[in-house]
Amino acid sequence: MVSSLRVAIVGPLAPPAGGMAAQTKQLCDRLIAEGIDAEVVRTNPPWRPRFVAGVRGVRALFRFIPYLWRLWCASGRCNVVHVMANSGWAWHLSAAPAVCIGKLRRRRVVVNYRGGLAEPFLERSAAWIRPTMRMADAIVVPSGFLRAVFARFGIETMIVPNVVDTALFSPGGSAPGERAKESPHVVMTRNLEPIYDVATGLRAFAKLRESKPAARLSVAGDGPERAALETLAREFGVANSVVFRGSLSRDEIAALYRSATLMLNSSVADNTPNALIEAMACGIPIVSTDAGGIRFLVRDRETALLCPTRDVDALARAMLEVLDDLSLAAGLAANGREAVRGCTWDAVFPLWMRVYRPDGSATAAVAEAVGIGAGHRP
Repeated sequence: MVSSLRVAIVGPLAPPAGGMAAQTKQLCDRLIAEGIDAEVVRTNPPWRPRFVAGVRGVRALFRFIPYLWRLWCASGRCNVVHVMANSGWAWHLSAAPAVCIGKLRRRRVVVNYRGGLAEPFLERSAAWIRPTMRMADAIVVPSGFLRAVFARFGIETMIVPNVVDTALFSPGGSAPGERAKESPHVVMTRNLEPIYDVATGLRAFAKLRESKPAARLSVAGDGPERAALETLAREFGVANSVVFRGSLSRDEIAALYRSATLMLNSSVADNTPNALIEAMACGIPIVSTDAGGIRFLVRDRETALLCPTRDVDALARAMLEVLDDLSLAAGLAANGREAVRGCTWDAVFPLWMRVYRPDGSATAAVAEAVGIGAGHRP
């Protein structure tokens, strides 16, 4: 019975904004709406007292000890511990303790692993990770890309796609091609961090402006590279055409997509970016690099135009092609909307029920049948 489920979701919440934080909140809210007793054990709560945030070394202890106590209490209230996991220290300090406490409390433990840097992390730390992974009752990933990565290390996984809210992320009143006639509006919606390589996107946009001088760019997201990127925009002579919007709410992101002509993504490492799924749901053509799991999420010239990472000229040419070929833009948009059907809650909810119930588990084959991102490389 669904009503008998009690799920503790261990993961981050915004701020800072990010794909895993968005999926953590959305999953919890959706489960509660289904009548399931769900709660979030936050891995990134605000520092208390606030001054601790500036004290390196000590601040980790101030967050870690209360986190362990919250984990212990939540594990006592639930019968499933759902662990949102990532690479690096996030695994060691957040995910691994959650798995151990969940098993100590004799709960069903589901590791939901995410992130485009899984392969180098496993190469460095597989000996440390495998024993904890074996403790989990199920290991779930959102894409065939991660399933293939884990398989190379002898770790079996299941696929459950990310969820997109198609009521919020939906097309605007006019088609992107129509909006391109006046002033093409390019959007980038990734955090301003090295792995998302927004600098290459800026360079490609500057090159696009040589052919489309009325084009403008909105960059939604924040991070440590913001000041450097604003300087680059000035150096490229496009500062007047680029707006750095900072971190936006999900409502604001959806509104931004509905005003866009195309979405540009220039990341160099990725898994199953929510940004691309949300853009497809809004019917926005996508130009992206082919980094990591992106090749499993979208198909070149079917749901996006894909380019090699760090290739400024290729990204600029692809954007120009989408802007000049309205039938191509319309086809990408329509195919993208069709593809995200596998990411709706109606498609994903039954998969999570199969994972959560102790008397059954989702197989990779079942998950593949309804989810996007599980396919082969184009």
